[in-house]
Amino acid sequence: MAKPQFTENQIYHVYNRGVEKRNVFLDRTDHLRFIHDLYEMNDAAATANVLYYFNPKSMEVEPQYIQPTGRKHKRKLLVEILVFTLMPNHYHLLLRQKSENGIVKFMQKLGTAYTMYFNKKYERVGALFQGRFKAVRVETDAHFLYVPFYIHANPVFKKRQSDSLGRDAVVRTLAKYKWSSFQDYIGKKNFPSVTSRDFLLSFHGGEKQFLQETKRLLREYQPEKVVDEIGNIVLEDVV
Repeated sequence: MAKPQFTENQIYHVYNRGVEKRNVFLDRTDHLRFIHDLYEMNDAAATANVLYYFNPKSMEVEPQYIQPTGRKHKRKLLVEILVFTLMPNHYHLLLRQKSENGIVKFMQKLGTAYTMYFNKKYERVGALFQGRFKAVRVETDAHFLYVPFYIHANPVFKKRQSDSLGRDAVVRTLAKYKWSSFQDYIGKKNFPSVTSRDFLLSFHGGEKQFLQETKRLLREYQPEKVVDEIGNIVLEDVV
């Protein structure tokens, strides 16, 4: 798939999976490390000079240290992370580029950092992800409606849970899924420092409306409709 021409302040659906479709998140620590890297690598500064950690009390990402000047390091964002979901063998991101070549720089830093961590932990060598990341520009109102829904609903659709559970039960399942930005979008604090939510919440009318819209889309969910609306930008099979 040809890469789009990345432009500042434009939004892109970004996706990649493990090489040979292998699982890349094997336990809780792997998920937390990748989410930590989503935050830490989103900085134009050299990674070696910027160390962050998750404060278990506030669930916020905070600087590991204060600079010699006595001031905390102020990040210069490469991208805004609007939405994310981690699945066992792949991830989805919705990104808005904030600096020149920001998405490419961010994805290179993210992929390298997590691969180095994973290979060291599991005593392996070589590429972890299936080539370079895939990306498609998000442009229409239908895209802004369906793409966040599709990304957040991946945990139930991929397991086909939506076929066996009632729609309300599916929403409850999504609301308990820790490894995505969905909880933060419905007002349940999870990893609030990682995502920039104002744009999509404004588009949907706030946290309560975002939840109601998710319920509506789940009730009306038809794979063929999703294909019609956003099949060109989901970057994998949606059925």
